[in-house]
Amino acid sequence: MIPPVIVLPEDAHNQALVANVHPAEWPNPEPRNRYNLVVIGAGTAGLVCAAGAAGRGARVALIEHHLLGGDCLNTGCVPSKALIRAARAAHEAGSGDAYGLGPDPEGALPDFAAIMARMRRLRAEISRHDSARRFRDQLGVDVFLGEARFTGADGVEVAGRHLTFHRAALCTGARAALPDIPGLAGAEPLTNETLFTLTDLPRRLAVLGGGPVGCEMAQAFARFGSRVTLVQHGPQLLAREDSEVADLLATVFAREGIEVRLGSRVTGVRIEGAERVLDLNGAGGADQLRVDAILVAAGRAPNVEGLGLDTAGIEIDRHGVSVDDRLRTTNPRVFGVCDLY
Repeated sequence: MIPPVIVLPEDAHNQALVANVHPAEWPNPEPRNRYNLVVIGAGTAGLVCAAGAAGRGARVALIEHHLLGGDCLNTGCVPSKALIRAARAAHEAGSGDAYGLGPDPEGALPDFAAIMARMRRLRAEISRHDSARRFRDQLGVDVFLGEARFTGADGVEVAGRHLTFHRAALCTGARAALPDIPGLAGAEPLTNETLFTLTDLPRRLAVLGGGPVGCEMAQAFARFGSRVTLVQHGPQLLAREDSEVADLLATVFAREGIEVRLGSRVTGVRIEGAERVLDLNGAGGADQLRVDAILVAAGRAPNVEGLGLDTAGIEIDRHGVSVDDRLRTTNPRVFGVCDLY
């Protein structure tokens, strides 16, 4: 029996999402003779691999233990862009003077519950393109729901069924990684995996990390009405971008009321009543920040545990799965794809 998956809040939109990308009582098929390709992980990379190979006539199996669509559909691209679009609309509505429209006479804050409901509706509508039934019925892919584990160099087991393959694509992706900060885990921080379950707007939000995710969510939540402080240990936002780009973004953030603390490290977190208290250490010395919620957007960790990689002769290093220039792992039958290396 495949364990059910629940996505919070359990409204009609999320129920429709789950019905598409992890349907209850899904009938795992009987495995075919040796597959041309077994794909482990049904995120963006896995879905593209499976659809592309099946389209060329290959016998393809696709294995997913959680939600088809992966981060992009469920906790990344789709929900974040839905919020960013709503945030832009809220910002433009409150910037009428710039267009000669005069100020908003009501001065009302956006309806955060309605914004999140819209996001969930859009995500559910889009999810049919990544659905288990579409991949089975329209694309001819054998879809298995359950935990995959290698049984040898050319075999994998899922939900009591044994599959063999000529080639496999390891597409298990990555997850949010919490920095090793005393007290952080106990403060129940948000990550991209939990942010989109919110139904109430945090009054004060600390964002840890000044990369793309941290910056886009800091701006979105500020435009929704949160008082946002972004903490970045490096000397600029968007560390991989040119300094001119980072400086421009910092100027925009200052204009929109987002406090940015560059060169600051969080040395500890604790809970006092309903508050999260962050101890900071930066150029100005030690300081404290009191907020209602913390969003961690400061790194990812590859999903390599529990797969039996050693059984398949697949080596890992400090970055994740070891691959060569052709993305082959140390088992030449198996390719490592996307966030795994």
